[in-house]
Amino acid sequence: MQLRLSLSTLLAGVLLMLSMQAVESLPLSKRSPKFVTLPLKRVEQARGLHPQIYLQQHINRSIRRLARMTGRSPPSRRDLQENLERRVLAVEGPEALEKRFNRMGVPKRRVENVLEKRFNRIGVPKKAKAPDSSSLISLKKGKNSTAQAAPVTANAVAQANAPTAANSLGLDIEAQDVGYLATVQMGTPPRNFLILMDSGSADLWVGAENCQSQAGGGCGNHVFLGAQSSSTFTDTGNPFSVTYGTGQVSGDIITDNVNIAGLALNAHTFGVASSESVDFSSNATPFDGLMGLAQSTLSEQKTPTPVESLATAGLIPDSITSFKISRLADNKNDGEITFGALDTTKFNAQTLVTVPNVNTQGFWEGALDAVTVDGTDTGLTGRTAILDTGSKSDGQGGFTVPCTTTASVALTFGGQAFAIDPRDIAFQPVNANNPTGDCVSGITSGQIGGATEWLVGDVFLKNAYFSTDVSKNTVSLATLV
Repeated sequence: MQLRLSLSTLLAGVLLMLSMQAVESLPLSKRSPKFVTLPLKRVEQARGLHPQIYLQQHINRSIRRLARMTGRSPPSRRDLQENLERRVLAVEGPEALEKRFNRMGVPKRRVENVLEKRFNRIGVPKKAKAPDSSSLISLKKGKNSTAQAAPVTANAVAQANAPTAANSLGLDIEAQDVGYLATVQMGTPPRNFLILMDSGSADLWVGAENCQSQAGGGCGNHVFLGAQSSSTFTDTGNPFSVTYGTGQVSGDIITDNVNIAGLALNAHTFGVASSESVDFSSNATPFDGLMGLAQSTLSEQKTPTPVESLATAGLIPDSITSFKISRLADNKNDGEITFGALDTTKFNAQTLVTVPNVNTQGFWEGALDAVTVDGTDTGLTGRTAILDTGSKSDGQGGFTVPCTTTASVALTFGGQAFAIDPRDIAFQPVNANNPTGDCVSGITSGQIGGATEWLVGDVFLKNAYFSTDVSKNTVSLATLV
């Protein structure tokens, strides 16, 4: 309740200060070729989905993720389902509620545990022919061959710009700034795997050649790794399992060659998932696996992260991971992830601050000095922020702001203020036909954690250069150039 009140106060401040100029992005300069950088790409947003429902679909992931990060019990499945039901009911009415929550199209029937499967990670509804209710369970298990689901159109990926320096790749953007992806090579012969880069977890995995979806059938149109495709693949026989805010995978810990921007980690230890929840196995999920870039103390596999292994092998000078996250609306495709150093061409060195990591579990968390709106202090002090590239706004707080707002909300770390672009505050129009009306807010209240604990995702991180250092246990931020 205190957290919700604090963020409500923040949003009220935003609404009172709409006359100032928007934060402007300055052009980026070329980078230095002294370290490893991966490009980030983007995926276009699924069309035909109401923006408030689109945001609400991320509530389970954000709230459950924060619960895990803070060591608290997550809300029940029923609580999370009711939140999404209320949103659908409010914006589309009872008929839409019945259609959306019945994954197989069975009229007037509610099925437990449908929410996580029906509303997958991206929130793209899956169309299917309607079987009778008695066949629903067998169809979910893949035992009914008479009812065929319509093919799911995979999200297209808008690739990042060509690298501007040696040993560099770009970061892609998934959907409307939902996630950040990079291509790495695995196996012998090496093949490309599109990997989600996540600073809020610590395990690397891709799908196994025998991968099965927990919803039934295979794991979709993805690239898989195993002994059939790689001559250097070795299965240790040791199991692993990772549960995220939304989604779960399990499989075996293996060793195989991994190449990150030309740097070879031979016989690297990581996981292949033989079982994936639909959040990962769906054709609508564009990536083939996930790379956790928190500290390895958080690893379920009990293995070093890739950046830690690169530093141990002497391939990079320090176990540093740095993010320059691109914004979909800018159409620049200039996101990058850098291993081993900070790319000084991406930020204003005079604004660089380094703060201690105050989290003891392995997440990246910094102390917030202040929160301001157009330079006016809101009085919200003593907060901490978990910085997580794998989190975005969930919209659960129900805030709306004018789409034309120019209010600048800023978070202060280490004495340096970092302003959030008003476009990230006004996330998406409530009515697509009225782009100058009300917008769903990118800032929302939450239900997990105390009044001083915030989960800060891409709404903020798109507006700062973000770097972590495992050996020094610090977080660095700077304003972009």
